[in-house]
Amino acid sequence: MVLQEETNKELLEKEAHRLYGLLGSVSRSKGVKWTLQDCQQAAPYTLAINRLKKEKNAVILAHSYTVPELVYGVADFSGDSYALSRKAETVSADIIIFAGVWFMAETAKILNPSKQVIIPAGHAGCTLADAITEEDVRKLKAAHPGVPVLCYVNSTAGVKAESDVCVTSGNVFNIAANMPQKELIFVPDLLMAQNIEADLKRRGIAKKIISSGGSCCVHDKYTPQDIEALRRQYPGIKVMAHPECRPDVCAAADYVGSTKGMTDYVAASKDKLFGALTEFGLVNRLEAEYKDKTFIWPYGTCAYMKRNTLINTFQALSAPKPEQIVSLSPDVIARARKSLQNMFEMTK
Repeated sequence: MVLQEETNKELLEKEAHRLYGLLGSVSRSKGVKWTLQDCQQAAPYTLAINRLKKEKNAVILAHSYTVPELVYGVADFSGDSYALSRKAETVSADIIIFAGVWFMAETAKILNPSKQVIIPAGHAGCTLADAITEEDVRKLKAAHPGVPVLCYVNSTAGVKAESDVCVTSGNVFNIAANMPQKELIFVPDLLMAQNIEADLKRRGIAKKIISSGGSCCVHDKYTPQDIEALRRQYPGIKVMAHPECRPDVCAAADYVGSTKGMTDYVAASKDKLFGALTEFGLVNRLEAEYKDKTFIWPYGTCAYMKRNTLINTFQALSAPKPEQIVSLSPDVIARARKSLQNMFEMTK
């Protein structure tokens, strides 16, 4: 699908300046900010996408880790996995375009089985979701009969269907603490499992966490030495870390929380300088929304998230390919939806 050239130059220039007003403080790469020329190049696509989604009664959900031209140029809603899961449950559009990775689009389909759910990036993976299968979960359940399974939202629909409660990085600690059982199975984030155990111990709650899976290809790379380096170079800096990071990193950080948690922490803080041990997309959002504050980002980009672009979003809206359309069996949808609904109930 080829974008037709927009002939209204006045409209294009107005759109470019709208984007620049939003993105002028945002980094395109480390040390390089968005320019008006960058926004002029994006403007034909944002205009076309926003026009097309109205014609097709579509809504665009964009995860904070995707590129800022999606988040601020065309998204109707943006945020972390939990916020977008709740939003996906309430939208009235016929088509949901989910700019994220595959497990997120699956979650939107689980909550909206009658709607068409399309992901521009196609089968964009996730090192956590790809680290465990539903068969692996069945084996864990057989080895530990009667032990409830908590699955991180970064998991496939099949894994959610085999689990009792789905959790996010924002609610997992309280849900784990409030579960009455003394043993819990947690998949698929091994590092988050260790952080759950540490948090329960701090609260004086005795529980055994049985874990299996992998780790996030972004957050598992950070080390305590990264925090030490930030504090040496930027005295007084407040360092934020995600609970997908190693326990020793979380222990050394000033704040540990989900993407929404980090945003709320920045909003509530009087501090002006923050270290962000997280994915670059969240740094972009913080730069855009808190222009009076400075964010130091050492490294960390999710190549899967960045596969969502203005070009393939326009294409997916215009003529989606089979590999971009999410399809799940009614049985998987029903069982996976139960684990999500249990999360919603336990988060009230």
